[in-house]
Amino acid sequence: MANRLSQETSPYLRQHADNPVDWYAWSPEAFERARREDKPILLSVGYAACHWCHVMAHESFEDPATAAIMNERFVNIKVDREERPDVDGIYMQAVQAMTGQGGWPMTMFLTPGGEPFYGGTYFPPRDRHGLPSFTRVLQSVAEAYHTRRGDLEQTTRRIRALYDAVGATAEATGELTAATLDRAYQSIESRYDTRNGGFEGAPKFPMAMVLDFALRYAHRNRQPPTIALESFRHMARGGIYDQLGGGFHRYAVDAIWLVPHFEKMLYDNALLARLGVHLWQATGDTEIRAVTERTLDWVAREMTDPSGGFYASLDADSAGGEGTFYIWTAEEIDSLLGSDAAAVKSYYGVTADGNFEGSNILHVARPGSTSPATIVRAREKLLAHRASRERPARDEKILASWNGLMLRAIADAARVFGRADYHAQALASGEFLARTMVRPDGRVMRSHAFGVTKIDGFLEDHAAVALGFIGLYELTFDTRWLTLARSIAKAIDAQFWDAPHRMFFDTAKDADALIVRPRDVTDNAVPSGTSLTTVLYLHLAELTGDEALRQRAEWVLSTLAEPLVTHAPAFGFLLGAADTAVRGALQVALAGDPAVFADVVAATYIPSLVLAVGNREAIDGRPTAYVCRGPVCDRPVTDPKDLRDQLSHA
Repeated sequence: MANRLSQETSPYLRQHADNPVDWYAWSPEAFERARREDKPILLSVGYAACHWCHVMAHESFEDPATAAIMNERFVNIKVDREERPDVDGIYMQAVQAMTGQGGWPMTMFLTPGGEPFYGGTYFPPRDRHGLPSFTRVLQSVAEAYHTRRGDLEQTTRRIRALYDAVGATAEATGELTAATLDRAYQSIESRYDTRNGGFEGAPKFPMAMVLDFALRYAHRNRQPPTIALESFRHMARGGIYDQLGGGFHRYAVDAIWLVPHFEKMLYDNALLARLGVHLWQATGDTEIRAVTERTLDWVAREMTDPSGGFYASLDADSAGGEGTFYIWTAEEIDSLLGSDAAAVKSYYGVTADGNFEGSNILHVARPGSTSPATIVRAREKLLAHRASRERPARDEKILASWNGLMLRAIADAARVFGRADYHAQALASGEFLARTMVRPDGRVMRSHAFGVTKIDGFLEDHAAVALGFIGLYELTFDTRWLTLARSIAKAIDAQFWDAPHRMFFDTAKDADALIVRPRDVTDNAVPSGTSLTTVLYLHLAELTGDEALRQRAEWVLSTLAEPLVTHAPAFGFLLGAADTAVRGALQVALAGDPAVFADVVAATYIPSLVLAVGNREAIDGRPTAYVCRGPVCDRPVTDPKDLRDQLSHA
């Protein structure tokens, strides 16, 4: 018999609807029952594409004996971390403080008041590798809750002190200058893997935001974009990139980008695609453009809802194994490709022994060794065969912040690559978000699935969607999108800015109360709400002349000036905002028909580019371009060649 999770819209929660566990979603009812029955809460947090979440579900949550202990001794709550990043963030802090590490599945034990007192990540069904069995943990925790309350209260007090620090009033930590950017870049450069690209050892994450800052810094300082370019190229040739279908997997478990963790996340591909657009502008590298376009083509083909929204993720697992959908044996390729097989196997590094559990993860082992026509022909045949395999599950919920990131990437790609299909897709995405996820008062909702839009949006949702709308404005010059972005910015100010503490919080003022109002300023897998908002405010200040927005953004940056240096890789997106604040944005203001200058602007990499129409006059009725830094503009030009010359010296 299905449990309460059958009524939820999250695919991850629905995966657990047939568990024998008496699951609740995060709800007042669960806490009320815990208080009434004086039981601890077992909070389990994960997401649909999480491999070890599936493992623990199969081993423990589907086991009737384990479920019986859970149901007897706990009130059990299951949370999709992608729907509720606030809940996930609060309790992940506690897990990391208790164990020194974090990850998913996250298993946390709470008092009926929501205070965490014990936690971890994955627990096996039997004692192994130094980990206690899950049933032993359950019995021990339940016993401790009823017999050693004093010890538990000491733990909750320590965690409470950790949370109290989050709400301390923000203060400036240093002056934000060019030297700040220099020191941050040097910190990033010191971690760069000169042999394999990326940073340090294994596992390796794409870190697209850090690479984007490295590209900005190199361009500003007239240096080769080595870190960003070589890292992207190594990833694009590795197993972390789906060589057949396009799109990047979540991360590589090794240092050489060969063996990925096979899940595919929308946000990774949004951030990497936008980086690819910028790299192509900066270098003209045709391989970078091809990889970027194939990534966005995969999004259009496999990750786009008919409504225009983008799905969240593809699972790592299928057909009972991790990566099964993506791997090949040499025999399969021989049988499918005939006379092309030897050349294709050489190109993709395919051997009889394989490089992954007896099979092969395709990677570009010998660039240039095989003709492009042969690779294209082989790719089509292998893709057609792969389509007959059992596909990884797809999480079809549509998340506002991730959609905002992808909208921004596709709008940029449409403008830079001149792709009409990307233009149409960006418009469809924007229309969906405006229609379904944005309320008339500018408030943004978090999640849409199965026809239901739910959960008041977090700071990241508001800022990412607004930035996506600005991307659409700069693609179409339809002021409707700029108006929507400004409306969302007003909602951010009203709901997320806390004047007494002089900071942004991640949840709105009218959100349901948690044990602490969460605020995480670091850029992790996705940019933080604070980083996104800072970029948004700086961009809107340039477009609208609203100095209050600029001042607020610069204040936020001043409060994080020292962490930007000491922990630079944790602030990749915010470093982009710092670059804009220190070096200044470059506004290209167009009067008359903007299409006259579109190709010139599209072909030029300009960090902190701001595109605008309608705020300058055309000369003699002819389309005119103005290149401006703040209130100071170069002489207006009517010839695209003159604009190209001005931008080349910008």
